[in-house]
Amino acid sequence: MGGDGADRPITVTAVRPGEPSITARRVAAQRLAFPRVPVEGGGAAADDLLAADVAGELAGGPPGPMARYLAARTAFFDRVVVGALDGGVGQIAIVGAGYDGRPLRYARAGVRWFEVDHPDTQADKRERLARLGIEAGHVAFVPADLATTDVGPALLAGGLDRSRRCLFVCEGLLVYLERAVIDRLLAGLRAVAAPGSRLALSVSVATESGEGRERREQFARRVAAVGEPARTVLEPSEAEQLLDRTGWSVGGARGTASDRGRAAGLIVAAAASAA
Repeated sequence: MGGDGADRPITVTAVRPGEPSITARRVAAQRLAFPRVPVEGGGAAADDLLAADVAGELAGGPPGPMARYLAARTAFFDRVVVGALDGGVGQIAIVGAGYDGRPLRYARAGVRWFEVDHPDTQADKRERLARLGIEAGHVAFVPADLATTDVGPALLAGGLDRSRRCLFVCEGLLVYLERAVIDRLLAGLRAVAAPGSRLALSVSVATESGEGRERREQFARRVAAVGEPARTVLEPSEAEQLLDRTGWSVGGARGTASDRGRAAGLIVAAAASAA
């Protein structure tokens, strides 16, 4: 998972063929210092163990310029995930999962998790889980380069039950994708979403404030320097238009996220009813 271009096709969150995402490692390293939404049970220790292993020499360093935003984003998605679990959702699919440890931290009996990510990053994560002795049998790993793979069929092949409600999570992903890829991705998720399913996502939004603009420009320079350039920034109104045309309704999910969160690009949408 990265943070919140060129005309060539992209390979999602991979710097070079055969290498895992650097931005995903940075997020894991910073997330170790963030407070998390607590739950009874689950595997917080396993999540922290994985994150510390991924972070390596990055752990314990000074917080990056995006730390405050990443902490707020982490808390937002934690709350959405825990709320979905408490509401009886039995499937959670994380797209662009990186080293997200929520399937460990918030593991719950009877809940199936799906992780979709670029094969190089996912292979590195699975090797680490095996080496650390972390059990992840409740997780279906779905390798996919989103620039070339239709996510809906990939999830179905991985075992997603399209007759059951699902929470789809796209955290820190869409900023790295071209708009055509984003449209195809969100429409593909809607195509396999049962009634009552929801989509939680973060988008990079344009802002007129000097602080916000400077932070976004710093972020763009940092991720470009490691070969994972930011590609899509949306005007606030464009995010809802994007969701509307791909079959998701923000209006159907009101009350699940604050207006302030939506202004920051943190959005929950519901699967829109078929016309």
